[in-house]
Parts: sequence; structure tokens; C-alpha cells
Amino acid sequence: MEDYHKPDQQTVQALRNIATRLRINSIKATTAAGIEHSCCQLFLIFKLNKLLPDPNQGHAAPVLYAVWAEIGYLKENELLNLRKVDSILEGHPVPKQQFVDVATGSLGQGLGAACGMAYTGKYFDKASYRVFCLLGDGELSEGSVWEAMAFASFYQLDNLVAILDINRLGQSEPAPLQHHVEKYQRRCEAFGWHSIITDGHSVEELCKVLSQPCHQPLAIIAKTIKGKGIPGKNKMGWHGKPLPKDMSESVIRELQSRIISCNKRLRPAPPNEDTSSISLRNIRMPSAPNYKPGEKIATRKAYGVALAKLGRYNEHVVVLDGDTKNSTFSELFKSEHPNRYVECYIAEQNMVSVAIGCAVRDRNIVFASTFATFFSRAYDQLRMAAISESNINLCGSHCGVSIGEDGPSQMGLEDLAMFRAIPTATVFYPSDGVSTEKAVELAAMTKGLCFIRTSRPENNIIYNCNEDFHVGQAKVVYKTNDDHVTVIGAGVTLHEALAAAEMLKKERINIRVIDPFTIKPLDSKVIIDSARATRGRIITVEDHYYEGGLGEAVCSAVVNEASFTVHRLAVSQVPRSGKPHELLRIFGIDRDAITQAVRKMLSSSANAK
Repeated sequence: MEDYHKPDQQTVQALRNIATRLRINSIKATTAAGIEHSCCQLFLIFKLNKLLPDPNQGHAAPVLYAVWAEIGYLKENELLNLRKVDSILEGHPVPKQQFVDVATGSLGQGLGAACGMAYTGKYFDKASYRVFCLLGDGELSEGSVWEAMAFASFYQLDNLVAILDINRLGQSEPAPLQHHVEKYQRRCEAFGWHSIITDGHSVEELCKVLSQPCHQPLAIIAKTIKGKGIPGKNKMGWHGKPLPKDMSESVIRELQSRIISCNKRLRPAPPNEDTSSISLRNIRMPSAPNYKPGEKIATRKAYGVALAKLGRYNEHVVVLDGDTKNSTFSELFKSEHPNRYVECYIAEQNMVSVAIGCAVRDRNIVFASTFATFFSRAYDQLRMAAISESNINLCGSHCGVSIGEDGPSQMGLEDLAMFRAIPTATVFYPSDGVSTEKAVELAAMTKGLCFIRTSRPENNIIYNCNEDFHVGQAKVVYKTNDDHVTVIGAGVTLHEALAAAEMLKKERINIRVIDPFTIKPLDSKVIIDSARATRGRIITVEDHYYEGGLGEAVCSAVVNEASFTVHRLAVSQVPRSGKPHELLRIFGIDRDAITQAVRKMLSSSANAK
């Protein structure tokens, strides 16, 4: 601390005055909106020390907006529009606001995103900026916070500062550790952070600790009193509640009396711009896939091959994994581009948050992979990624019962339902090596959240390497001039459908086989046109539970076609261990089940006539 220069009294008073004005404007805004949340001194120090915070504590939104008014981005009277339907000042910050990179509100996720930003700054951008994350004490009960703590210390993110606002009070009762700040300190130190306890209401102390050089992540444990200086301070029952109008007026008068005139006018200095500009447009593979017809490869391996290839021609491709790289084959990327591979270990929630942070401000093209089923652990992070308008690409391998002996805990059987429910998501389901490589290329160029579903079994290459693929465009992979039923499969079940087509051909029964390629958006036109050509008969077959998967997507696409009949084949119950072909047969999604369903559908049509 030898180089620390204590601010002069004029500066300290100017900071105190600003903090008081932030309180006043927060009270005005929350009283008008009918809610109450604040965190004034801490946000003040962020903004006036040219720091770029990740406001994990979404409840600090009113004071964030008050800071914007203080620096001239908003007019003070605009704060009175807080939470109104026609105002940009939402209840929790979202990226539609110019200075918000990551949406907040679902607690425990901001520190992971801050880790992604800090990792990018230190290892990819090699820049001087620091990342600050404000956390409330209530959210420190979230395990994802400690996943992020472990990540930050392991990767020595000395450009990351977490400020813990320890005000003792949770939403419905006191936080577990209340004001035992020394316990928070011991926990942070156990996770490899340099930890300092400070008075969160002291401008001088905050300036001092924020100026401290550090060679490891820094946790500032700020002891604060909720409502300090006003009636009702440090008491329960105020979460989300505004001050009554008469009380707010008297409190504002009291706060105004604390503002002492001084000659100093503080403005944050411009940040040091030492990051290079990046363009992530037109991310293209330099050449077509290199597969031969009939060659066998698992789509999970084709994913790794495609990642490594994409990384060769674009230095901003970054890959994360959750200690499954030898199963998802992201290890192929790591072996070629080790400096752009980030091992997140078995902490899927944090992995998704780190991916969001790495993708902030279009600094990287981010891919993250694990088993498809393990993304269910991070579903809240995925939901918030959509709200954050994040551009991240996720690959879930080992989908469905076709993984075989590992059993149901490892089988992704809910993942299509999960990702289809996310508004900004594009869901790819490639069926061979060629379409997998195209899915990786398209995902890199597609805005929003992209999910690529890959399978464990090796299957034949079915597409020519020059085949053109587009988001929302299906492929008719098998047809004749007189098809009786349209069969739609994806991944493993597409190959079962093709095998069924050959079996039925011997019985002079022709089926049209469709590969949807993307489950969302789904190519309704190709499906409807094909179904009309097969007298409205559709069979869907999927290695997924009935709920929320391919079958329901197809039903939604043809709901207005009164003459259509859709028969769905899917996994009907929690599966078990077994060989892949045994499980496909047991759960009725193999070639034999498809041929039986086709015969039954044709028989029913004949009987109806």
C-alpha cells in the first residue's frame, strides 16, 4: 500500500455528497415505483473510479440508475419512470440498457459471468481492465457463487474484485451468517481469495481497499447497515417495500441537510482503451467437410473435429468444457489451440456463466460442451443467457438411450424440451459428420443461444461434403414418386428410419424420410409438403422423452392441417442400462418399431376407407 494516495478532504466530501444524492434519487424512484432496493456507497465508488462493474446484485438497480443520472446519462425526472412499461428502467438491469452487459435478478450468477470477463481480459485480450462484481449476502448461499470463487482462484484472476455487501438481512429473514464478517472472510480465503473486511459506509476505507494492488482475486467484505441513517434501519420487513410517502419526504429532507458544499466536481476519467477492436462477422469454414460417403463417425467426434478446424481459421474461437472433453471431443480443439481452451471442471452452472462473460461485447466466439443431460443443472443460467441477449454456443453430447450401458443418469432425454423453451435459442440436431460440421459453422454465425445435440454411436456419413445447410431448412433424405408415409427422425433415429425404409421397400411400401437438421426453428414447409404427398401421414421418431421434443415440435407445425395424422415414437419412461440396440428396441424407437408403426398407420387408413 506504499503507493496509495489518500484522497483529500474535498474529494472525500464530494464523494459523500454524491452518495447522498444517490440515496435521495433512489428513494424518489422507488417511492414512485412502489419498491425499494439500494446500495449507494458501493456503486458510487465503482462509477467514480472508472470501474466497469458486473452488478450481480440486481436489487441495486435503482441506485445504478441514480448513478446514470448523476453522470448525465439520464435526467433525474426519468428516474420516476422506474419499472413502468414504457421505460427502459426495468426492475432489474437488462442489456437493452446501453451500459448493461449481463442481465441480473436471478441471484448467484454474476460472479461467474465476471469470471468470464476477467478471464477474457487477462488471457485473451491481455488488457489492463479490472472487473468488479457486487454481491449481496443473501445470494452467497448459492453454490454457483462458490463454483465461481474456485474458478477465479484456480486461474489466478487477479484482475477480478468481488464486493460482498453484508447488510445482514435477507428477503424473509436474516442471512445465515448475519454480520459475522470474519466468517465470510475465512470462507473467501479458503477459496484462494485475498479478503479484506471494511466499513461499507466509509468512503475513505472503500477508496483505500479498491486501490490495493493484489496478485490474486480480491474479496472486499463490506459490512453495511440496511437503511443506515433513516428510521427502520437494520430491521426486517423492508425487502422490496418503498418508504411511505410522508416518511420518504422527511428522510429526503434529512439527507439533503447532509450535503455540504464543496468546490470539487468529480467526473470519472475515461477508461484506458488497450483492447483491440474485433470483428466476429462472416465466420466461415475455409473448406468443405472432409468425409467420405459410408464412412462412420459419431457426431460428438465430428463436433470436436469441426471446432478444431474453425479454431484454425479464427483466433477468437474459444472453447469451454466441464471435464468431459474426452467424451465431447472438445479435446481435439484443446490439442490444437490450448491457449483458447478453458477447463471449467465439473461445475456446469459456472461454466455457462463463464461462457456468458467470455462472450460479452462480442470479444469471443464461445462454445461450451458437456453431456446434454448435465445442462439441466445450469438451466437457470441458460434462461438468464437469453435475457442477457448472450451469443453462446452449447454442445450437449450423449443424448438419449443410445448411449447404452451408462444408464439413465447420463442420458440426455429432456434437453430438446429445455432448449426449445428458450425464446432466443436455435436447436441443431445433426445426424452425420457433414451436418455436424455445418451446424458448428452456422452456430458461430447465429445470434442468440445455440444448442447442438450430438450422439455417442458411430453412424454412416449420409451427406455429400458439398451439401448446403441452413438454419430452419430440413432435408428430404429418402423419397420415391409414390411415398405412403412421411417419417421424421434426427440423429440416431434418422439412421433407423433410413434402415426401415430399405426394409419396407421389400414389401413395396415407400416412406419419405426427413432430417429436420434444426428442431428450432423447424422447417414447417418441407414437413407439410411431404405430408401432403403422403396423404397426411406422419411418424416422428426420437431418442428423447415424448414431452417437448421432436414429435411435439412437428405437431405444433402441422396443427392447422386437419387431414394430417401424426404418430409419435419416443422414450416413454425412465430407461435403464443396456446395449444401444437393445434400448432402442425396448423403447420402441428402432427400425423395427418404425416399420411396425408404418404398417399400422397404413392398415388404419385402409380400415377407415
